[in-house]
Amino acid sequence: MATGAIGTNHQTITTGATFIPEIWSDETIAAYKSNLVVANLVTRLNHKGKKGDTINIPTPVRGSATVKAANTAVKIQSDTHLNTQVLINKHYEYSVLIEDITEVQALSSLRKFYTDDAGYALAKQVDTDITTLWEGLQGGTVGNTNAATVFEKAVIGGDGTTLYTGNSRNCTDILDAGIRKMILTLDNADVPMDNRALVLPPVAANDLLGINRFTEQQFIGNGDAIKTGKIGQIYGVDVYVSSNCPLTVGATTATDRVGVLMHKDAFALAEQVSVRSQTQYKQEWLGDLFTSDTLYGCAELRNDAGVAFVHFRHYLWSFRTP
Repeated sequence: MATGAIGTNHQTITTGATFIPEIWSDETIAAYKSNLVVANLVTRLNHKGKKGDTINIPTPVRGSATVKAANTAVKIQSDTHLNTQVLINKHYEYSVLIEDITEVQALSSLRKFYTDDAGYALAKQVDTDITTLWEGLQGGTVGNTNAATVFEKAVIGGDGTTLYTGNSRNCTDILDAGIRKMILTLDNADVPMDNRALVLPPVAANDLLGINRFTEQQFIGNGDAIKTGKIGQIYGVDVYVSSNCPLTVGATTATDRVGVLMHKDAFALAEQVSVRSQTQYKQEWLGDLFTSDTLYGCAELRNDAGVAFVHFRHYLWSFRTP
């Protein structure tokens, strides 16, 4: 009998409910949607079922109003625009083999675990691919691994203006003053007031909620939005927490956490294949192979429509100097 990698992690427990692919698919999609945080805060492009692996997005350059003099023709705005390409080049999957002995006896709790895990894993990957692009905001370069240049265009959370320096780890805890300065940066760039979001790593959210004003009702609301990762609103900006915020390598390889204040037009997410679930019977293993996958691409659209900030990452075993 043929053997292969597919059999190294297959499910063989002997309890459970009937394997129904449609239920698995619906539950996986539901879990995927409920675990997305950052992906819900960017521009979504519908490329489902369409051909091609590239989407070209024209970004018009803002014009200006001119005086209309009597008996003169209007001034035609120059037809100039930038072009951004979104490559549909990210294909991820989650698979599990359900052997016949499990199929006949599978517990619904087992099914729920795998559908939740598949949805979570795929959502985490999509969110992470978007947060990786935060390094490009304000003219930064994505993919730096050198401590001296990583997130070099990010600011420190304490004041919202001082640039982060990985070598010295000059980052500080996020403060109210830092948030206001980052909002001002977006205001000065004519970034629309609506559809802005402040995304915090858990450590920053924890510190922020330790400040009295951020525990007031006007900030935390009624708690209905917790399921979306939203924890409140400040200065008209919705505030979210995500464990998928990037880490940045600083001095002595210590890592700090990155957050962002951004408008939805800062980034785009295009799905060519949304989360789908498929099954195939594997005779060599006498079981069903269940696979969920998604095909998508993401890109930066406007690098002045967001500001990344670096927050000091606290460790239980370390002490900070005053």
